Amino acid sequence: MPAASDAAFADLDASANARRERQRRLHALGAVARPQLRIAACCALAADVLLIAQAALIAWSMQRAFVERVAPGSVLHLLAAWVGVALARAALGWFGQRSADRAVRTIRHDLRMRLLQTLFAHGPRWLRAQRSGELAELAGTHVEAIGKYFSGFAITRGEVVIAPLLLFAAALYVDRVVAAILLCTLPLIPLFMALAGWGAEAASRHQLQAITRMGGHFADRLRGLGLIRLYGRGDAEIAGVRAAAEGLRERTMKVLRIAFLSSATLEFFASLSVAMVAVYLGLTYLGLLHLRGSELTLGAGVFCLLLAPEFYAPLRRLAAQYHDRAAALAALDEIESSCRQKPVSSALHSGVAKSTAKSLDAGFRRHDEAGSSVVAAKAAPAMQLRRGDRIAIVGASGVGKTTLLESLLGWLPHDGLPIGFDAHLRIAYAPQRPRLFHGTIADNLRLAKPDARDPQLHAAARIAQVLRFAERLPAGLDTPVGENGFGLSGGEARRVALARTLLLDADVLLLDEPTAFLDAQTETDLLAALEPIARERIVIVATHSPAVMRWCGCVLHLPEGLLENLHAEVSR
Repeated sequence: MPAASDAAFADLDASANARRERQRRLHALGAVARPQLRIAACCALAADVLLIAQAALIAWSMQRAFVERVAPGSVLHLLAAWVGVALARAALGWFGQRSADRAVRTIRHDLRMRLLQTLFAHGPRWLRAQRSGELAELAGTHVEAIGKYFSGFAITRGEVVIAPLLLFAAALYVDRVVAAILLCTLPLIPLFMALAGWGAEAASRHQLQAITRMGGHFADRLRGLGLIRLYGRGDAEIAGVRAAAEGLRERTMKVLRIAFLSSATLEFFASLSVAMVAVYLGLTYLGLLHLRGSELTLGAGVFCLLLAPEFYAPLRRLAAQYHDRAAALAALDEIESSCRQKPVSSALHSGVAKSTAKSLDAGFRRHDEAGSSVVAAKAAPAMQLRRGDRIAIVGASGVGKTTLLESLLGWLPHDGLPIGFDAHLRIAYAPQRPRLFHGTIADNLRLAKPDARDPQLHAAARIAQVLRFAERLPAGLDTPVGENGFGLSGGEARRVALARTLLLDADVLLLDEPTAFLDAQTETDLLAALEPIARERIVIVATHSPAVMRWCGCVLHLPEGLLENLHAEVSR
């Protein structure tokens, strides 16, 4: 039993430490806007101090007017002061809210930038394996949830610590019984907040997960809408989206039930406490209760009655915003969990690179001017390429041609590869499946060089044979295309990507199947146009085309089974 008890206490202590650490990490996100958050918190506290003065002015005015029966003119200065205090509180509220909004905008922007940098740090290969809709939800719903925490709970938390103490001191100065009632009922609210918070945090986490899954599912289906229609799967996918939405609705209702239940409970205890103060004051005025040594004046009673609901107001606001804290903690966990997912380890990549070098030994073939293929001597594991060199990487589909290009690009560790070049050279890459965005062809070209002028665009487009089809379009290079190059054929999209690559004016060109889907004449014209450019650059091409192999001169054959070790490690 003692051992079990010690283990239970250790688990509780570890859980408490974990909660404190999570809260610390969440709080640290506000460091970029700490001054604005402090200004907002100070404005809220100043408004609470003025609230005491406002209640005192109202009570004093009523005492003077209804008990002391002074002339109405003698109360006007009190009413004027009350109006001034009310305006000052309104101004403080406006300025505090403005500072809070500015702080939240800064925090959201900083968090999104850090999230974007983290996702970029994972590299393109890792990003390709993720669901874009889920990543979008991280930057959308999850960041918004964290922003709501700083706009509400984080500011109110500081107010809760100080404002009730000030109001309690004011009530204690006027009537000790009222102060005792407030003090005795105060702990009930934090107790029920903690009880509701445990359930709210778990429910919020499940809801955010459901939102993430729903966003990813819906975004993927929108992207593949044409394919879904083509195969007649529209009704099935609508049913899937409906089921996902129903799951999200159920999760959301659980969160709302907890939020409404906790708010109703706290409102009940706050109202009960205010009612106790009102009953005490009423019985005292009726002479049925004698707990004071002196007579209770009307002004003192009104002052205490005005302070009583305001004493619980910060706690009630904090309770209403408590589910924002739970949602922010859940969102932070989801963001950190997603960003902690690492791509395949560097050690694994290094192993693949070394096995690649070993498998490629004696794998070079050099074409002579007549086009015949001659097996060369064994290649050194780190053959350094110079400007003017061209290499064609060939092999069966799936042997690793694209992987080799991405290793040379730096997306994967490239230690031990049989070819290399100076690390200071600038590299440009035309992928096998280029990404074209919604916009004009010229817009997609300027992605590589935003300040490119029209003559530069036309020069790159002419070399890549883009003008071959663009000149037949109604607006030429200003013709709009859809997402992922919708409206262009596969070969046309690759030519646009090649033209975009040429605009970078890089020292090394890595081209993945640049002539796929092209007819023989267009391929010949493209290679002829690339000839002057290739003389001053290193060109490495993954291809199946004999014409490209002859154009390159050097051919690197990749053997079968090159990536078997990688697939085995990933499956484990």
